[in-house]
Formats: sequence, C-alpha cells, structure tokens
Amino acid sequence: MTIHYRRLVAIGLILMMLALGGAVLRAQMQPSGRLEIFSWWPVGAGTALDSLVKRLESRYPQVDVVYASAKDGSEAGARAVLKARMQEGEPPDCIQVPAGRELIGPWIAADRLEDLSALYQSEGWSAVFPKDLIRLLQTDGGLWSVPVAIKRSNLMWYVPANLMKWGVTPPETWKAFFQIAPRLRAQGVVPLALASNWSACHLWESVALAVLGPDKWEALWNGNLDWMSEDVILVWQVLSGILEYTRLDAANTWQEAAHSMIQGRFAFFVMGDWAAAYMVATLDLRPGQDFGWSVAPGTNGVFMFLAEAFGLPKGVANRDAALAWLTVVGSREGSDTFNPLKGAISARLDSDLSKYNAYSRIAARDFARDRIVGSLLHGVVASEDFMNRFAHVMENFLERRNPLQAARAMEIIAKENGIVY
Repeated sequence: MTIHYRRLVAIGLILMMLALGGAVLRAQMQPSGRLEIFSWWPVGAGTALDSLVKRLESRYPQVDVVYASAKDGSEAGARAVLKARMQEGEPPDCIQVPAGRELIGPWIAADRLEDLSALYQSEGWSAVFPKDLIRLLQTDGGLWSVPVAIKRSNLMWYVPANLMKWGVTPPETWKAFFQIAPRLRAQGVVPLALASNWSACHLWESVALAVLGPDKWEALWNGNLDWMSEDVILVWQVLSGILEYTRLDAANTWQEAAHSMIQGRFAFFVMGDWAAAYMVATLDLRPGQDFGWSVAPGTNGVFMFLAEAFGLPKGVANRDAALAWLTVVGSREGSDTFNPLKGAISARLDSDLSKYNAYSRIAARDFARDRIVGSLLHGVVASEDFMNRFAHVMENFLERRNPLQAARAMEIIAKENGIVY
C-alpha cells in the first residue's frame, strides 16, 4: 500500500512539474507580429480552422494571422506550393502536414524541420497523448509535428434498419462476411460498396490489418516481415475474394458510395470516420440511428489512425508566434474547439467529450483503450512515393486479380523506399 501510494505521489508531482513547465513557457512567450500559417483546410468565419485561430488571438492578441495556401484552394495544389517553398528556403511560419512519414519524412531528411521534443515536454503532451501515438509520431529520435485532428481508418458502415430487413448483422470477421454476402446478393443487394481506386487502397489496409494483426502490420513497415511472405500474399488473396462481392463501377467518389449505401443499394462500406462527418453534416443523418458502424472485420481492439498536424520549419520569420500557435493546437481547449467542428477527435486523453457527438465519443473511448497503429494510405507509415506507387499496384490488381504479382510489386516498392527485410 505504501509503495502504491508513493508511486501515485510521484506521478502527481511529475504531472504538476509538466504543467508548471508549460505555464512558465507560456508566461515567457510574448509573440507578436505576422504569423503565416500554411493549411489546405477551408478558412473563414465559422470554419474549424477559424475557431482555432480565435483561440490563438484570445491568448496572444498581438499576433496577426495570415493564411497561405494554393491559389486554387485545393489540397493537391497546396501541397505542391508547400514543397516548392520548403525547397526554396522560404517556408511559412507553421505548416499543416499529415502526421507520419508522408510529408514529414522528406523534410526531416533534408533537415528542414525543428524537433519539437522540448515543446512536448514543456506542454506535458507526452502525459496526455497515448503512448502508441507518441511512438508513431517519433522518428529519427525526434517529434516533428503536433497532431490536432485524429481520425480512424478501419471502420465499416451500414444502415441498421436495412440489415434488419435483410436478416444480417455486421460481420466481425471477413470469414463471416463471406458467409452472409451470398444471402445479400440473393436479395438483390451488393454486399460491399466500393468507389474509386483510392477506396480499394483504403479497403486493402483494413484487410491487411485483419489478416496480419497489429504486430505483423507494423513489422511490414520496419523491415521485419517479408513482403513476399505467405502472410502478405494471403492479404491479396482475401481481398480478391472480397472484390467478388463489390461493384467496381458503382461510384466515383467515397461520398457517392456512402450515399448509395444509405439508399440501400449496398449493405456495407469500409471507410474512415470522415464518412460519419459527411453523413451527419451533408445528409443530415443521426449517428447510431440512421446509420451505424463497427470496426472493419477482423480488426477489433485496434485503432488504425491518421492525423492532421502542424510542424515548425527551420529558419522561419516568426518562430515565437509559430511556437505559440503550436501550444494552442496541442491544448485541450484548442483541440476541443476545433475537432467537434471538424468531425474528428482530439489526440488528448483528457478531452472534454461532452462537446462531441455520439460517434466521436465512442471513437475517443476506443482511441484511449485500443492498440493504435498507423495508416498506409493516409501517410502515417510510409512515404508519399510509396503511396503513389501503391495506387498503381492496386490498379493492376483490380484488373488482373493476381496476388503473387501484387505482392512482388509491393516488395520492389518497399525496397526502393528503404524498407528491406
């Protein structure tokens, strides 16, 4: 009992010191002047990003925020502009990046980003972010971004009333899916919605997580599992079987696929939780009533995450203001203001869940208790080059359905991206 009490006291003192350290850092900060924030999110009154900027302005009123992005307002255009500015040595003060290796990796290798480990320590983020998340954000001994919006990839969506009408329940495994799929087809229902090549790539990572499990999934990305192993070939074989119960020309976008599922043309749809935000905000549906969800088959207890984050380039014009922005991004108040508007959840375990909808509260609960692994398609575990070339492998696979050929192509991509077994 005494030892347990001493441990509690020690933990309490550590948390108190971290909190005091963050308070001291903020007290020393007196940022002012122009702060250029680079983002591909929509800006303007009422947007999620605007709510975060207002938090900054209330804490640091001398800071004048200026948005930088692509002229066409697109994410692809913004990323291209950002690359050019980073390469030319004219970085914005703070930049939006996907958390992980997609865009962070090249800037670390080129020594263009600041390590934010000291900021994590002073703000106490290592005590309020899940340990698995910290591990996946940390590369080359540093922490290079502050996550603001957490989303989940491995989810399956459906309409409860439709499943009741068809006499099926959400499959907990892909084996169970193969058992109910013929029953759905016999009733004139396509068992699984699938949109573009992109959505097939998205489906692949949930199938891979189910077949491999979280340990072997991570082994793929650290060079401890051969891409030509029986396990990985089995992923492609299972995917080939699943594709027999889809219709590849059903929709061009994931939004159209989700809408068609709501209309009853499809029974299930594997997509990330931005689908919930779409169904609530655009289709005006009620989570848990008009639509339901479960984890993707075979992935119970695992939270495959992706995150939008902000990083600090080296040599920026207003470093103090950029650091101030990052403290707001990582704060409880900032993330709990931003994420309910964005349809995402906070990276913090102490988030105020009363501010979130029914889906987000459940997602936050799972995020706190599940094993966290990184998404491939959304930039956590692999480079941008890897993802782009993976899309070509998927295009060929959808046409030829050759698991061995697909596994061999992925092995080549992995080796050329430095992932060597």
